[in-house]
Amino acid sequence: MSNKQLIDQSGVGTGLDPVTFEVIKNGFVNLVDQMAEQILRTCYSFVIYNRDFSCALCDAEGNTVMQGTQDISVHVGTLHLTAKAVLEDFEGDIHPGDVFLVNDPYRGGTHFNDTRVLLPVFHENKLIAFMQTNGHWADMGGSTPGSFDINAKEHFGEGVRIPPLRIYSKGTFLKDVVNVLVSNMRVPEERVGDLRAQVEAAKVGERQLFAIIEKYGIDTTLSAFAEVQNYVERLARAKVAALPNGTWETVDYIDMDPEAGDGLIPIRVKMTITEDEILYDLSGSHSYIGCFLNAGFGASLSAAYSGTKTFFPEIPLNSGFYRVVKIELPENSVVNAPAPIAVTGFCSGAYEKIMSACFELWSNIMPERAIACSFNLEYLLIGGWDQRQEQDKYFMWYDWMAGGHGGRYDRDGVNATSPTFGLGLSVQPCEGQERLSPVVTMKHEIITDSAGPGKYRGGCGVEKGGTLTNVKNAVMSYCCDRSRSITWGIFGGLPSSPHGAWLNPGKEDERYLGAIFSNVKVQQGDSFVRPSAGGGGLGDPLERSPEAVLEDVIDEYVSIERAKKDYGVVIKEIDKDLDLFEIDLEATEQARSYIRNNRKQWLEENIQSVEDKFANGELDSLDVIRQYGVIIDYATNKALPESTKQFRASMKTRSLAYWK
Repeated sequence: MSNKQLIDQSGVGTGLDPVTFEVIKNGFVNLVDQMAEQILRTCYSFVIYNRDFSCALCDAEGNTVMQGTQDISVHVGTLHLTAKAVLEDFEGDIHPGDVFLVNDPYRGGTHFNDTRVLLPVFHENKLIAFMQTNGHWADMGGSTPGSFDINAKEHFGEGVRIPPLRIYSKGTFLKDVVNVLVSNMRVPEERVGDLRAQVEAAKVGERQLFAIIEKYGIDTTLSAFAEVQNYVERLARAKVAALPNGTWETVDYIDMDPEAGDGLIPIRVKMTITEDEILYDLSGSHSYIGCFLNAGFGASLSAAYSGTKTFFPEIPLNSGFYRVVKIELPENSVVNAPAPIAVTGFCSGAYEKIMSACFELWSNIMPERAIACSFNLEYLLIGGWDQRQEQDKYFMWYDWMAGGHGGRYDRDGVNATSPTFGLGLSVQPCEGQERLSPVVTMKHEIITDSAGPGKYRGGCGVEKGGTLTNVKNAVMSYCCDRSRSITWGIFGGLPSSPHGAWLNPGKEDERYLGAIFSNVKVQQGDSFVRPSAGGGGLGDPLERSPEAVLEDVIDEYVSIERAKKDYGVVIKEIDKDLDLFEIDLEATEQARSYIRNNRKQWLEENIQSVEDKFANGELDSLDVIRQYGVIIDYATNKALPESTKQFRASMKTRSLAYWK
C-alpha cells in the first residue's frame, strides 16, 4: 500500500439519531481514556508514567475512530498508519487472541522508542476493530543508553527496529519472540513490564467496546465507527470552507547538518486552502541530513495534522480529520527520510519545525488564535551503573524540560509548560528521579529574560541542573535543537534564547556541549545545567505597555537591564525586597525613540564587528541575538556567517517587516 493510499482514506456513514450518536461518540472517547488510565497505573517506566504514551480505537480497516483527551501531539496522525501496516503484513492471518507489536518509523511510526501494541477485536469471529496503545520505551538498544545517538547516520545504531510482529498467537504469549527483542535492550525487565501494561490496557479497551456493543448492538456500534469519522470530516470541511482560499508559505530551520558545518537546514512549508480542503506541500525542504534529526513520513504527517488541529480545538480527532488535510512530502528529504536513514531525533528536529511553521501560517489566517514560535523539545539522558546499593543496577535518567510557549494574539505566552510536541507530558518530579537514579537535581527555576520580547511576550523558559552521585561507567546524551535556529517571534516580536547544555558549569573544566551530543563520559561529582528557551514574542515590543513591563520586572520575568534594551522601558529600583520600582516615563520615551531609529540598522551590522563586541563584553548573548540577529557558536564564541544570514532573513520577515 502506498503512502498516498495510507493517508487518503474516505468513508461513508449510515447515520444515527443525534442522541445515540453523541452518547456513543463520547463512549469511544471514554474507552480510549480508560486505556490510558490503565497504562498510567501499571507501567514500569518513569518515562511512560509521566505520560509519554497514547491510545486509540481503530476500525477494522485501521482508520482511527477516536483518540483520547490527553494523547501527546506527536502520536496523533500516526496510529492509524500502524494499524494499516499490520493489516498489510498479516492480511488473512489475524485471529482472536493475537497481539501485534510495531515501532517501525518507516511504516508510519515516529521513532523506535514509540512502541505500539495492537490488539485485534473480533465479534462472532469477524474482525471489527483494533485497540492500540503506544508507549515511549526508555531504551530500545543501540549504541547509546536511551537510544538517542546523534552520531547515528543509519538506524542500525539506534536500537531494535520492529516491523509488524505477532507477540501473542491466539492467546498464547510468544515469550521467545519477546525475549529476542528485549535482550537487545537495556533494563529488559522494565521493557517487558511496559509491554504487559500496554497489552492489558488494550484489553481494557476491548472490554469497554463490548460493553457498548452489548448496550447498543453490533450494527449500531459499527455504524457509529463510520459516522464519527464522517462527522469530524463534515465539521472540518465546514470550518475550512468558511476561510479564504489562498496559498501561504514560510520556512523554519534545523540548526545544522553536523557533516556540513555552518548553515541552517530549511524546512519549507506551503499551505493552500481550496474550498474545503487543505494541502501542505513541503517540496523545497532540505535533503536528509547526516544525523538523527530527520523525520520519516509518518512523523511529518503527524506534525502537519497537529499543527492544524491546534487551531481547531473544537473538532474531535480521528481519521475524518485526515481526509480534509492532504500532505505532499518530497522523498529522500529531511521530512521524509527513507530506511535506513536515522530518524530517532525527529522530535527535536523536523517535527517541531513543521508544527511551528504551521502555527505561523495559521496565525496569518486566524489572527485571533495566533501564537509565536515555542521552545524546542529536548531530552537529556544519562545511563550507567547505579552504585548506591551493594549490587550494581543499570539506571536510565531520562529527562525532558518545560519551557515557554509563544506570545499569543491578546496575551503573553505560557511559562514553563510542556512542549508543543507533547502537551500531555508531565514535568518529571525531581523526587521520583532521585529515588530511581543517582542524579540529584540542584536547581530547577524559571529563567529571567528567557522570554522573547513582544507586545505580548513569550512564556519564560526554565533552567535545570544536577549532579551525579554514585555512578560507574556513565555517559550523557542530549537531543535538542534551536541553539542556532533560535525560537522566533512573529508580527514584530523578537526571538527568545538559545538551547544548549553545559558540563561542570563554573568549574575549571567547564564545557559547552551544545544542543546535540551523545555518549559524553561523565563520572561521580560531575554537574550539568541546561536551559530551555522561552517562547517568541508576538507584536512589536515597543508597543508593550510600560506597566506590563514593570509587572514583568517585579515578577523577575524580565530584568531592569533588558526592560530597557528590549522594550525601551526605563525602570528605577526603589526597594527590591518590597517590590518597589517606578517607571521613568521621560527616559522611556527617549529609549524607545532610540531603539525605533536604530534597530533596522542593527540587523545590517557587520558580523565580525558584532563578534568582536561580544568577545570583549560590550554585547551579551541576548544583545547579539535580539538586536543584531547574529548566531554564535558558543563552543568557540565565533559568529557563524551562513547561519546568521539565514537567521537575519527570518527576523526581517517576521519582525522588521512589522516595525513602524
